[in-house]
Amino acid sequence: MGKIKSKVDTSWSGGLAYGVGLIASDGCLNKDRRHIWFSSKEIELINLYKTSLGLDNKIGKYARGGEKEKRYFCVTFGDINFYKFLNSIGLTSAKSKTIKSVTIPPAYFPDFVRGLFDGDGTFYTFQDKRWPNSFSYKLSFASASYEFLSWLKNVLTELYSVKGYFHKGAGVYNLEYVKGDSRKIFEVMYHSKATLFLSRKHSKIKSALNQDNLVGLPYLQKARMPE
Repeated sequence: MGKIKSKVDTSWSGGLAYGVGLIASDGCLNKDRRHIWFSSKEIELINLYKTSLGLDNKIGKYARGGEKEKRYFCVTFGDINFYKFLNSIGLTSAKSKTIKSVTIPPAYFPDFVRGLFDGDGTFYTFQDKRWPNSFSYKLSFASASYEFLSWLKNVLTELYSVKGYFHKGAGVYNLEYVKGDSRKIFEVMYHSKATLFLSRKHSKIKSALNQDNLVGLPYLQKARMPE
């Protein structure tokens, strides 16, 4: 029997780490131990996913829940070797409940984090009620697995000296970072060699940081609910 060919090159690179981050956040490993599925309502993210893994598969559309309109995009492909590779670094079927950690080389961890953020991360600005003229913001990562977010928090602290805190949402946990720590993570994720990222999220954060340079108050750095 001939050697099984792979669609995805599993040699570590920034693109692979970014793609793994997307799978860890919004992907799904089929129980057949062969197929990997990824979906998004943003076609840009679907194309970024395909580019990161070197895929040429067609993009499909589907409807969620009781909806009739197919408003969401998806890509499915089969690759036994890549599936085994994902298993070996910590991703399995039903990963939203089972994921605990993902083995990523430190050199590519920023790209992995950027993939996580583009998949299930959020960023928003707000006014701190204690100071009427304040300008603040939060960057967060969401997951149904508290253990996974605890691992992510510890690694981010170890590598980049940031301190996050947890917030329980509707069915998910959120690992949140405010002010200066958000800026640090932004600079880590969007390093000089980063080419794959969702433009909407990048522009939103960059605009907020530029505004913060003008009106921000540095003493709003401290998180209100430190872990």
